[in-house]
Amino acid sequence: MIESVVRKYWLTWRGSIQKGIGGWNNTTYFVGNDDLRYVLRCYETHRDREKIEFEHAILESLQHQSLSFKVPIPVKALDGQTIVQMDDGSGKFACLFEYIEGLSPKESNTVIANSFGEVTGELSVTLARVNLDIAPAYRPYYELEKSYPICTREVVLDFCENPPEAFDDLTDILHKLRIAYIEICESLTGLEKLPQQLVHGDLNESNLLVHKEHVDQVCALLDFEFCTIDVRAMEPAVVISGLLGHQDEIATVRQFCTGFASKVQLLPEEVAAIPILMRLRKVDVFLHFLSRYLMDTDGPEVLREQVQLLVADLKQLELSWIWIEKELNILAKGT
Repeated sequence: MIESVVRKYWLTWRGSIQKGIGGWNNTTYFVGNDDLRYVLRCYETHRDREKIEFEHAILESLQHQSLSFKVPIPVKALDGQTIVQMDDGSGKFACLFEYIEGLSPKESNTVIANSFGEVTGELSVTLARVNLDIAPAYRPYYELEKSYPICTREVVLDFCENPPEAFDDLTDILHKLRIAYIEICESLTGLEKLPQQLVHGDLNESNLLVHKEHVDQVCALLDFEFCTIDVRAMEPAVVISGLLGHQDEIATVRQFCTGFASKVQLLPEEVAAIPILMRLRKVDVFLHFLSRYLMDTDGPEVLREQVQLLVADLKQLELSWIWIEKELNILAKGT
């Protein structure tokens, strides 16, 4: 089946296909033939062509910008389109991208933190200049209660208060998520007044590559699937929320903020909102995986793992509150 997809791009292909490390939302394959290499991405969780079209419009626009790092370049199929439908009757879509040389980060977060901050800031500045004729397919984070139609407030609260049997032993954890969900929903008002622009919205170590010879330097940012118009401060908030709980977290966050501030200096009100945006990111991830569970995309084991990780992250954020606010001041001062 994967071979038939590849031949929609490459009719005479007779090479190799190697499955990559899959993410939660898609599966990747490395496609080779002689000296040519590509990456095939199969979208697993939706059948919405418009979402992929917006992603590709962003990537097309970025090809005309001067960037110090690389981003994915979609390849046109034989019919001239960059998106093809899979032949298995599932209605799912797949896309081929040019291969980008680089490594997934294996060193500690601190090693790449400054470079990660710099390229995130550079991307933020660049995306602020991008204007497209089509509307984003995803809602901003602050529209949490509209982003997951299947996860109404009633459904979320009922799940947390009366979990299915597979979650009986996680009642304390779900209670904490219930409280976090309610608190975030009550904190959303006013966030829409912060400066807005296009944001990547899902930057983390799994969505970047580093140079083979210089592993402290980020050379590519990947996976623009969730790119949308949101508050500008959401970009660093998402990254920082993923840096907590790791070794040398204070130094890592400081290095990231220093790198980001060398490209973008946020307004004081944006910096003040970042702790809320970080909690919002965690609650959003909960709703994302709850939706997948309710739609039978994942079994209960996936959601069980995620809710435990998210509650641990929320606890870490609470414990780190004082020093985080101090380090966040770098984003406004640029020092």
